[in-house]
Amino acid sequence: MSLPSFKLLRPRTMEDALRFLRRFGGELQIVAGGTDLIPSLRQRLFAPAYVMDIRGISGLEGIRVRAGEGVEIGALTTLTAIEDSSFLHRNYPVLHEAAKTVASPLLRNMGTIGGNICLDTRCLWYNQSLTWRQSCGFCIKKDGDLCHVAPGGSKCWAAFSGDTPPALLCLGAEIEIAGPEGTRRLALADFYTNDGVARMKLEKNELLTRVFLPESSAGYRGVYQKLRLRGSIDYPLAGVAVVVKKNGRIEDAKVALTAVNPAPLLVAGAGHALIGKSAGDELEHAATVVGELAGSTAKPLTTSALTPEYRREMIRVFAKRAVLAAVRS
Repeated sequence: MSLPSFKLLRPRTMEDALRFLRRFGGELQIVAGGTDLIPSLRQRLFAPAYVMDIRGISGLEGIRVRAGEGVEIGALTTLTAIEDSSFLHRNYPVLHEAAKTVASPLLRNMGTIGGNICLDTRCLWYNQSLTWRQSCGFCIKKDGDLCHVAPGGSKCWAAFSGDTPPALLCLGAEIEIAGPEGTRRLALADFYTNDGVARMKLEKNELLTRVFLPESSAGYRGVYQKLRLRGSIDYPLAGVAVVVKKNGRIEDAKVALTAVNPAPLLVAGAGHALIGKSAGDELEHAATVVGELAGSTAKPLTTSALTPEYRREMIRVFAKRAVLAAVRS
C-alpha cells in the first residue's frame, strides 16, 4: 500500500495556491492534515499528478472573535485547537462536543476543520484496496458504473461521515471559498449536494479558507451523540447534533445528522416540534417526535458493517437523548 508517484507543491501564499489550482486543478489533490487523504492515496482511490500541501499558507488557521459578527475559524485550524478553545466550549458547545469525538488525539492534532468539512464520502464498496475493488468490478464512485449499494441506480449513496459539519449546520455556519474570481461566501447548508460522488459545491480551482459562526448562535446549549464500533479512530456510523435556546421554555432548536446520508442534513420540522416546550411530559413527547423525524430523514443503506435498520434506529434514539440532554444541561 505504497503512495503513488506525484509532485508535491508547497505554496506559501494564497496567490501561489490559487495559481497552482488554476494551472493543475483537475490533476491536483489538496492536503492539510492528511488524515483522510493519505490512506486514500495508498488505496489508489486517488492518483493525482500533483499534491498541494497548504499548511505553509499563513492566515488560514486560528480562532478569531469578531465583535458584533461572531467567530471566524481558519480552515487550517486543527480539531485539537477547536476542542481546546475555552471560548468555543463556552459559547458554541455543540462544536466542542463534536470536535472532541473525532478519531483519536493524535489524529485531531493533525486533522483540520476544513478537512473535516470536505471529507470524502465513505462506503463498504469504495474504501478498500485497489485489488479488492477490482475484484468487485469497481463502483459508480470510482472507476465503474454500478452502485453495489443500490444496483440500477444512478446516484452514489456513499455516506458523509464528518463529525463537525452537523454541529456547524445547527449553528448556521457559513464558509468562505477562494477561487480565480475572488472569494465567495455561502451557507454550509448549501455547500453539500447529497450525492456521494460530486459531494460538495467546490470547483477544482477553488479552496475552502474560512468558517464563520454567527453571533446569534452563541449561547445555544448543544449536544453531539455518535455511534461507532470503537471508542476512538472510527468514523461515525450514525451521528446527531442538537442545539437548543431556552428561557424557561424552548425558544429555538435545530437538529442535524451525519453518517446516514451522502451529506450532513438538518432535520426539517425538529425546531417546530420543540419550540414552546418545557421540562416534563410535553418535552418527552416532543423529543420522541424529533426522534421519528430524524429517523425519517436518515437514509442509511449498506455502506458500513452495521445494518441500515440498526443505524436508523440509533438515529432515533440519539436524537431523543440529545434533545433531552441539551434541554436539561
